[in-house]
Amino acid sequence: MDVETSPSDLFDLGESAIDALPFGLIAVDIDGTIAQYNAYESRMARLPKDRVIGRNFFRDVAPCAAVQEFQGRFERFAQGTGDGAESFDFLFRFAFGRQRVNITFLRSAKTKQIKILVNRYDD
Repeated sequence: MDVETSPSDLFDLGESAIDALPFGLIAVDIDGTIAQYNAYESRMARLPKDRVIGRNFFRDVAPCAAVQEFQGRFERFAQGTGDGAESFDFLFRFAFGRQRVNITFLRSAKTKQIKILVNRYDD
């Protein structure tokens, strides 16, 4: 996340501001259905937005994340209330290669969505 954007600000940004972020942002409901998918994440994951919006993140878009290390953490995090954050490192295993990332889950009392921030490590 850049210095100018606080975690709570991410819940108030419009689409163009979300697309301008220098990291991946995926907004999902507590069941994992994708509501937002920014341009950075679209480029890095090589998936156009129109193919992911409305689909289930774990089942349809990133089945490599359907493991306890990621989906299990997400499900526990989604049960919480109010503002919250949790970060951890993860290795995405895509058909085109692996990507080491830092994942941050953000929850706000303002919305039922959870923001998944994806910061890639340079390997």
